[in-house]
Amino acid sequence: MNLVELFVSDALAMGPPPQGGGNGNPLMAFLPLIIIFFIFYFLLIRPQQKKAREHQEFLNNLKKGDEVMTVGGLIGRITGLTDQVVTLEVADKVKVKVARAQIAGKPPGRGDGENG
Repeated sequence: MNLVELFVSDALAMGPPPQGGGNGNPLMAFLPLIIIFFIFYFLLIRPQQKKAREHQEFLNNLKKGDEVMTVGGLIGRITGLTDQVVTLEVADKVKVKVARAQIAGKPPGRGDGENG
């Protein structure tokens, strides 16, 4: 076998595809991508949006006297509220101001047993 025969056999093997194989429905080519999108939407995106909506509702319903936990782990009772700032009393006569968005939820093991 010489070098020319080697390249000629490779060239013949790379012929055009059989007739009728490339004329499929273009929608069927995108069907797996569409299915993957719906799976991601219902398993990842939609639950995350629901959780974010519930957290925003929790932040909007904060009131004085509520016991909350911050993202940093501080647990305290709300003594003052504004649109952007929450004042927490973390110990007797020790008050801390935190951004309202940094309130993570109710402290674990307290309240109605629901976190977040």
